[in-house]
This record gives sequence, C-alpha cells and structure tokens, in this order.
Amino acid sequence: MPESEYETTAQKKPLGIRFLEWLKKGTLSYKTYQVIVLIVTFLAYAAYHAARKTTSIVKSALDPASSKLGSTAKLWEINYVSQPTERTLGDGWAPFDGANGTGLLGEVDLAFLAVYAMGMYFSGHLGDRMNLRIFLTIGMVGTGVFTSLFGAGYWADIHNFYYFLAVQMLAGLFQSTGWPSVVAVVGNWCGKKKRGLIMGIWNAHTSIGNISGSLIAAAMLSYGWGWSFVVPGFVIAFVGLLVFLFLPVNPSSVGADRVEEDESSSPKKSNGEEVGLTEPLLSSSFKGKQEAVGFIEAWKIPGVAPFALCLFFSKLVAYTFLYWLPFYISHTGNQ
Repeated sequence: MPESEYETTAQKKPLGIRFLEWLKKGTLSYKTYQVIVLIVTFLAYAAYHAARKTTSIVKSALDPASSKLGSTAKLWEINYVSQPTERTLGDGWAPFDGANGTGLLGEVDLAFLAVYAMGMYFSGHLGDRMNLRIFLTIGMVGTGVFTSLFGAGYWADIHNFYYFLAVQMLAGLFQSTGWPSVVAVVGNWCGKKKRGLIMGIWNAHTSIGNISGSLIAAAMLSYGWGWSFVVPGFVIAFVGLLVFLFLPVNPSSVGADRVEEDESSSPKKSNGEEVGLTEPLLSSSFKGKQEAVGFIEAWKIPGVAPFALCLFFSKLVAYTFLYWLPFYISHTGNQ
C-alpha cells in the first residue's frame, strides 16, 4: 500500500483502534480486528435487547390490575436484590392503572413493534448507503434517549397516554437500526469458514441481552419504575459510544488484508493439476460499499422467502413471551 494511501486509511480508523495501535506500537492483526468486531457487535445488540426487555418487566408496576383483582388483592413482586416484598395493588400509573390499562399497554407494544418492523426495511437501505459505524451509533444513542424519556415520565409526573405512545414509537424506530447493521458488519469480517460456529456463539447476544435487561429492570423497580428505563437507556448509549470508538466496519476501512483461506475456495485439482488460485475472502481491495439490492431482487434470492417465513413464526412466539409472559405470570401466579 502506498504511503499516502496508508496515511489516509489510518486517518479513517476509529479513534479507539488508533489508540490500541498506539499502545501496541504497530498495526493490529486481522484476527485481532475480528475479535474486536465480534465483541463490540455482541455488546451492541445485547444492549438493544436489554433496553427492549424493560417494558415487559415494568408492565405490572404500571398496571397492577386493581380493577380486575380488587383493591385488597396482593401482588408478590420478585426483587432480585433482596427478599420478595409484598405490594398492595391499586398504586399503578395513570393512564395504565384504569379499567383499560392492559389494552393501553398492548397498544404501546403494537405501536413499538409496528414502527420497528417498518423501520427495519428502511434501516437496511440506509445502512447500505451510510457508514455503518456512524449509523449504528446514532441508532443506539437515539434508542437510549427515547428509552430514558419513557422513564422520565415518572419524575415529570406525566400521565398523557400519547406521550408514552410517541416516545415508544420513536424508540422502536431507532431500535430498528440494530439488527441490519450488526449482521452486515459481522458479514464483512467473517467468511464461510467456521461461520456456523461463530454465528452460533455470537447470536447468544439476544439471550444475554434479555437476561441482563430483566435483571436490571427488576432491580431498579424498587427505586421507582422510571429507573428501569433510564438505566438501560444509559447503558445502550454508553455501548453506542464504544461502537463509535472501536468498531471497524470492514477490512478496507482499516487497511487489513485477509490471508486465511476459505474452505469452499481452496484450490481443486483436475488431472493432477491445480485449477485456479485461492483468493482472499476479504482483502484490502474489499470495497464495502457494494450496490444495494432492491426489495424485489432480495425476495428472488434463493432461500430468502422460506427463511423469512420461518423467522416470522419464531419471532411471533419469542416476542409474545418477551413482552407479555412476565406480566401474565405476575397477575396469575400468586404462589
């Protein structure tokens, strides 16, 4: 690489990467970059899910179902920090503590998921045309801001349903930036070799995020339900800062060369002679800004339609449990 081109590439590197190279007094290896990418994207999407999980934990505090169970009914609330405590129902948060509280919470979830689903389509298009590091940072900070604003209603004494609806819709819009971005970045750095193993381990971020989000929200609930939103909001904003500082989007953005051979592109022999040479799966010539695929063209790709249908039904079950199972158990399982 010419010296001028090397200097230009070095200037484009994230600040955190430049700091690590300054400590090492040399450039990082390709595998080091891969490890950084996997760790940063893992933390990023775990933070997305942690912020997303908050609503399901706080539902029982917003709507204690006083109109359904009676003012003298008791709700046993699990506290992850201390022993279980007993709380009298009827001290919910308007407008969710009324007769239609459960319906209003359902409308908030519906609005969030509808905007999230539509936003995924547009986020994919924007991600193909923007620097994914900047795009992901904006999405995470925006998610943190609007998640925190939902919790800010606790201290601001806000009881307007449309405030919570609007804030949750905007949170869903920024949440939609996560999945297309992290998948694209990981795809830029990981080829077909050991892809199943890498993606299998990496995809645990969903469960880790849900678990950590539940623990944080439940622990903060005893201090006021607002903290259950604000703390995960600050967490995802902080991880967004890490993304901005340390995430290299693709090998060409940091001048990295891939020398590892891909299993599917190894030289094959014909009549005792090798045919073709193994090309690096991703090298410094990788442009990263390939032509974006249109919506119709994407559906024509073999395997996309059946995979989309499988994912639809699996997400249907997953999000039903994610958003409503804790609320359902808290209202029916008093033992």
